[in-house]
Amino acid sequence: MSQRLLINEIFHSIQGESTRAGLPCIFIRLRGCHLRCSYCDTSYAFTEGEGMTIDEIMDQVKEIPTPLVELTGGEPLLQKDAPSLMRRLIEDGRTVLIETSGACDISLCPDGVIRIVDFKTPGSHEAHRNDWGNVDHLCAKDEVKFVICDRADFDWAREVVDRHALHDRVASILWSPVHAQPGDEHISGSAGLAPADLAAWMLEANVPGRLQMQLHKHIWDPATRGV
Repeated sequence: MSQRLLINEIFHSIQGESTRAGLPCIFIRLRGCHLRCSYCDTSYAFTEGEGMTIDEIMDQVKEIPTPLVELTGGEPLLQKDAPSLMRRLIEDGRTVLIETSGACDISLCPDGVIRIVDFKTPGSHEAHRNDWGNVDHLCAKDEVKFVICDRADFDWAREVVDRHALHDRVASILWSPVHAQPGDEHISGSAGLAPADLAAWMLEANVPGRLQMQLHKHIWDPATRGV
């Protein structure tokens, strides 16, 4: 029986995050997530999407001559056949990224996959779901991201970086301010964090890593899908 995955969308866009921000990238967004972060901007991926075989996914990818591919979600590692898709993409000569929450076992990813682990801060209301065993699986090609809602999140993330010596484990630490979500003012974190505030805290504390601005939300309207 052919391996199948629940796919929300496949699209070609500009990478908005990680150290590869600005590069053309093929995104494969998988359906489903077991977290409910306060600032989630892809809640449509919780339930929308349809089953596709890995062959069908690869047929779509092969129509686009872009070497960089990212699996995202939702939470892509919830689906047992996701590692098989990553393996096929690597065999096809693609550079493969996966954006994952840090709440699933990243050791399931095949060798060669670049893992961007978004450990959840207290402001997400999901920090208790972090699987800290993943730290032992991080390596020099991987990246760690912290989405920062406020100063308390920043101080918490600094302590995590120091406790686990993340600056010695990964290629980069990404500090990402929560982007404002107009129309959702009743949701915690929807007001966003001013990038200038996060930049000032980073400079004051001399933290390792880089400020990440979610480039795609500055190119297109933040509510636009498929970018």
